[in-house]
Amino acid sequence: MDQANKADEKKNEPNAGAKPKSALSVNPGVADAPAISPYIKEQRKSLSKKETTAESLAEGILAGNRTALSKAITLVESNLDEHNDKAQAVLELVMPKVGNSIRIGITGVPGVGKSTFIESFGSFILEQNRKLAVLAIDPSSQRTRGSILGDKTRMEILSKSENAFIRPSPSSGSLGGVARKTRESMYLCEAAGFDTIIIETVGVGQSETQVHSMVDFFLLLMLAGAGDELQGIKRGIMEMADLIAINKADGPNEAYATRARAEYESALHLFPAPESKWTPRATTCSGLGGKGIDEIWKLIQDYISTTTANGYYAKNREDQTKTWFEESLREAVLDQFYATKGKKEAIFESEQKLMLGKSTLLREIKTLLGK
Repeated sequence: MDQANKADEKKNEPNAGAKPKSALSVNPGVADAPAISPYIKEQRKSLSKKETTAESLAEGILAGNRTALSKAITLVESNLDEHNDKAQAVLELVMPKVGNSIRIGITGVPGVGKSTFIESFGSFILEQNRKLAVLAIDPSSQRTRGSILGDKTRMEILSKSENAFIRPSPSSGSLGGVARKTRESMYLCEAAGFDTIIIETVGVGQSETQVHSMVDFFLLLMLAGAGDELQGIKRGIMEMADLIAINKADGPNEAYATRARAEYESALHLFPAPESKWTPRATTCSGLGGKGIDEIWKLIQDYISTTTANGYYAKNREDQTKTWFEESLREAVLDQFYATKGKKEAIFESEQKLMLGKSTLLREIKTLLGK
């Protein structure tokens, strides 16, 4: 009888009859951290899949909804006509709120430590109770279909902040097309309430002119102790710079950085005075240690004050808009020309005539244009 009772008790125990668990599965361990921050997840709930009209996206952007902002930028970067049309509709709705930010372009030689600098500089900006967006132009993306900032782990602090937004470069298209998408993304970020925009380039090359044409302040990062300090960088890029900062000015490299600063200061005085009436400077900094970051921010504030007072700040933005319109118009006309039926064949015929010496360049151009 006792044995029967024991059998009944055992039968009624929880998990009775279940197979014994492995010792490895008894303790599940600590749960993984959420892949998406609760802040972003909450914003995604407020913008359901059904609410993707231009009006709802614009409303979300103006309310500071990062999910709406990301969706709108994705539309801007798309090559589909229907997406571009919706993106333009969103932009039209938010344009009245665009322009209330400081736009900063940052470039530098390979290995200069741009990501580390932007992480440190961006963190300082956030400490000033500002909202920061970091965008990028990558000229290599049209060849490799890659983009910088893809590994946001390089900017761990900024990527976790509610007041910072990081967006990689558009991953395809001509440099002009990538620049247009970056500019429109910048407008969307401004409409979303980001009052400081950083646009980063990869290396030193063709993209610097594009970035310079869409920012208020242009910062050139350089290294010291790498041979002749004035070699390996185009004169034109130095002329565009409002400030040259010699990065990694810490430890044994600090003395080299100080010497490089003096050399750049001397070189900058040889250039013609800029229209902004601002005297370009050279300084030293350490993105890793944070040294000199506050001085760079102060110089940017001084630049904004100076150019606002003399009228250049507003005029420069107007000139940038005109230049962007003209460049975009030229690109659109070219796209339309090449898309015309029969043009590819006609261009091939003209090329053959030119290579065989049967015609002249100007005659073939006029023929293709129908003149």
